[in-house]
Amino acid sequence: EVQLAESGGDLVQPGGSLRLSCHVSGDTFQNYAYSWVRQAPGKGLEWVASINNGGMSPYYADSVKGRFTMSRNNAENTVYLQMNNLKTDDTGLYYCATDQGLMFRLWGPRRDSGYWGQGTQVTVSS
Repeated sequence: EVQLAESGGDLVQPGGSLRLSCHVSGDTFQNYAYSWVRQAPGKGLEWVASINNGGMSPYYADSVKGRFTMSRNNAENTVYLQMNNLKTDDTGLYYCATDQGLMFRLWGPRRDSGYWGQGTQVTVSS
């Protein structure tokens, strides 16, 4: 079974930066594509970014394009999300999930699809 563990969330002021990490246990890391998904207080799941098995040309939601960068390190079994110029609307619980076929970008994230971590809290506030 694949297990994912997110870290790096924090309280940050608008305009600040954070780097989220998602460590994946098991020896199947390279077999999966991954997505970052967030959930703001009182709202549904929102797809943020995805990266395929090869790590080339990540995809981004329009709301984060130009500010967030997703990457993966196959040697470390870790997926990253670098977040710059953070806005108050970026506040939420950020999840890492496996996403074969990059379906979340097309059809929206689903908690019953793939493996998910427990999430890490990002709060953007002055």
